[in-house]
Amino acid sequence: MTSNHNALHELTFILPSKRAGVFLLQALRKQITKTTFAPKILSIEEFICELSGLQPADNTQLLFEFYKVYVELTPSKNQDSFETFSTWAQILLQDFNEIDRYLVPPAEILNYLSEIKDIEHWSVQPDRTEMVKNYLAFWSRLHTYYTHFTNNLVNQKKAYQGLIYRAAAKKAKTYAQETNNKHIFAGFNALNNAEQEIIQQLLEAEKAEVFWDTDRVFMNDSIHAASMFLRSYKNKWAYYQSNSFNWEFDTFASSKNIHIKGVPKNIGQAKYIGYLLDQLVKENNSLQNTAVILGDEQLLIPMLNAIPESIPNMNITMGFPLKAAPITTLFELLFSLHEKNEQRLYYQDVIQILSHPNVRQWLFAKQTDQAQLIIDYLQQNNIIFTNIDQLNTITSSEIKSEISLLFESWNNSPKKGIEQLQTLILALKEKKRNSEQKDALLLEYLFRFHQLFNQLHQLNETYHYLKSVKALHKVYKELLSIETLDFQGEPLEGLQLMGVLESRVLDFETVIITNVNEGVFPSGKTQNSFLPFDLKLQYKLPTYQEKDAIYTYHFYKQLQRAKNIYLIYNTEPDALNGGEKSRFINQLEIEKQPNHYITHENLNTPVPKLHNTLRSIHKNDDVINRLKEIAAKGFSPSSLTNYIRNPIDFFNQKILQIRQYDEVEQTVAANTLGTIVHETLKVFYLPLLDTLLHEEHIINMKKNVDAVVTHHFNEVYNSESINEGMNLIIFNVAKRYIENFLNAELAEIKKGNQIKILHIEKDFSAPIHIDQLPFMINVVGQVDRVDVYNGTLRIIDYKTGKVNPSEVRLYDWGLINTDYKKYSKSFQVLCYAFMINHHYPFTSPVEAGIISFKNQKEGFQKFGVREKPTGYSKIDTNITSQTLNLFTTELKKLIIELFNINIPFIEKETEYDN
Repeated sequence: MTSNHNALHELTFILPSKRAGVFLLQALRKQITKTTFAPKILSIEEFICELSGLQPADNTQLLFEFYKVYVELTPSKNQDSFETFSTWAQILLQDFNEIDRYLVPPAEILNYLSEIKDIEHWSVQPDRTEMVKNYLAFWSRLHTYYTHFTNNLVNQKKAYQGLIYRAAAKKAKTYAQETNNKHIFAGFNALNNAEQEIIQQLLEAEKAEVFWDTDRVFMNDSIHAASMFLRSYKNKWAYYQSNSFNWEFDTFASSKNIHIKGVPKNIGQAKYIGYLLDQLVKENNSLQNTAVILGDEQLLIPMLNAIPESIPNMNITMGFPLKAAPITTLFELLFSLHEKNEQRLYYQDVIQILSHPNVRQWLFAKQTDQAQLIIDYLQQNNIIFTNIDQLNTITSSEIKSEISLLFESWNNSPKKGIEQLQTLILALKEKKRNSEQKDALLLEYLFRFHQLFNQLHQLNETYHYLKSVKALHKVYKELLSIETLDFQGEPLEGLQLMGVLESRVLDFETVIITNVNEGVFPSGKTQNSFLPFDLKLQYKLPTYQEKDAIYTYHFYKQLQRAKNIYLIYNTEPDALNGGEKSRFINQLEIEKQPNHYITHENLNTPVPKLHNTLRSIHKNDDVINRLKEIAAKGFSPSSLTNYIRNPIDFFNQKILQIRQYDEVEQTVAANTLGTIVHETLKVFYLPLLDTLLHEEHIINMKKNVDAVVTHHFNEVYNSESINEGMNLIIFNVAKRYIENFLNAELAEIKKGNQIKILHIEKDFSAPIHIDQLPFMINVVGQVDRVDVYNGTLRIIDYKTGKVNPSEVRLYDWGLINTDYKKYSKSFQVLCYAFMINHHYPFTSPVEAGIISFKNQKEGFQKFGVREKPTGYSKIDTNITSQTLNLFTTELKKLIIELFNINIPFIEKETEYDN
């Protein structure tokens, strides 16, 4: 082609994208043998802007300008707020854009749409409601909105894409007659009506040539979607009635290796491509002329993480989305907090913000993690709602300004919100610049967010339509969605990683295409428009059919000259799409060309079952030494039953001393309820030690139930919300438990039973001597209550949960160390009996058992030994020296196992309720 044009600098090349221009210059450089000026190379958008004399405005600015017109032309009583307006205005702007790109008379189609809406709301009732009248009035004003909106934009020399195209099409004939430049259009497929008008005017004036890129396989097939647009131009354009249609190639039918791979999930696709690229590098020593085309651009970040280190050079044509930057989550958390516009700060909002890595580093002062201080305070004191004053009392005075910057109310003012966020960005930047660990990437993120909030500030100052933080957040997300960080790279070297649109006009020998799924590639039927389908057909506007044809062209264009092709699709169904391979794959397999070698394989990785992943931790000297430390202080019954339940939990809590994460309770937890009940009974009974209970004692207790439960509720559950919702119900449950217990106690006394309180919440301990373990071993625990009932010593354990009598019945002593679900309650009360016997040796039979507040009808549920495992059997509830000897034998077995270095901690699969 260059041989036909001696004055190369007089040519203007117009291509579908800027990136194509880089590759065109490279191709021209190889063709030209003498020094010359390069031709002018423009993308189609750049050329259209030059021709129209208008500059494109961004979507957010268009939205504000449209709202300005909307407010001027809409009666105030019918006006939507900016937040509501923006939900439908974006769709209407897209419709305006399509109408202009396809040169449809706006008055005609918009009035037609208004009439359609009128017919849709036809009614036999002569009078319409006020709402229907307002609704129809809105549609009747669409053309007025359009006219004023476009006029305002043109007066500012700004426009949206469609308006720029319409303006350019109007000037096309004059431009074609006056220009002296030759225009070369190359690589196009689906042209809108404005583009067709401009190109045909230049062709008729002999000021242009057009070079298409298609294949005879497609062009000779009258129904193949890959050539739908090009067949139309070839048959309908007047220019081609007397001129040749360039170019149709015979490359698609050439030899190709096509590998179709089904891979589960996006991450699976990324990992497989990383593996594939590594293999290709090993085979070819280079990935020159290789492209990875992302059918779904959300795969970019997983793909970047999966690229193997063996790849020397790579060029990424897509920008890194700013919304994927880690710092973005901090701004989202701040918007979420301040949208509520409350003086009280919800604990989860505070903890999430303080837990953000950038905030933690920023608040680190005096070698202390100030953020963790606040988090610990909120959790330990069970604070649901806090405020800035309280937060400032917890932390160092050095960070008061930082706390205010994060948590001081924005008062629902977008202006204040922007100012606070800008100040925060500068503070984070200063902290990072002064730190020893430089983070250039974070500084780049902060700079881009600084620019973004500057843009928001300018929009807010210019238009004054943002009336709330919620509106500000909406516009912020709109701006953020289009912000990207460009990657640095050599566009002509190594592996090319690109989106579908960036691949236009470019050819590669090896092509890897991801997400070749129905609903993704192609995207399927989407109707994001106020224009009905039949109205679009009437005015020849594009529908999903044309969209599918565009995807088909791009797909086959990438296959056209490639030799090695990898088509990868997701085999797993997702929320909205995935799981079904694209129709393009089916079409390739059905219409298989003789020289195409197609393989199809599903790469499914089986997920191992949970029982294969149970952990086993071997003991060493350090573990044994830690066990000796615990033994010297004393094993509690709960720690030993925890070992029986799951040795791994015992290992984590006792050996590793991993503290259980103590979350703030919004609703009273079961253990908190138990603490309140225990503390209340302790207050009532502790003054009555060594006292025989009388009716007056219990009656006085009942009078004070409300006050004492309230006191302990506020003390243990430090919260303002106990008077509402679920907490109020649980508060009353706690009172009911206490009242029922006292009523049962009073009934026993009235029957003439004598009850004498000996101990309440008393700590006991006892040594246990094991010949094989020549060191100190103790058992320790706190017994809820010890009393004497009609002369019999009773050891009582309170449980707020439900316990049945069968849980304190034992038949086989050998199971007490192994079956947690059946015998953990028996194990605990026998431990208490063992310890008390050490201090007060039993001279007569003793009873031990449980009082279940959730099952008080059973009363005192005594531990007992059955003669038979099932059916009717005599139960011996007396604890004697023989009983304790049998228990001590099993207890020693358990502790010996615990200290046996050859027996690992083995995780148990079954989970139990505590």
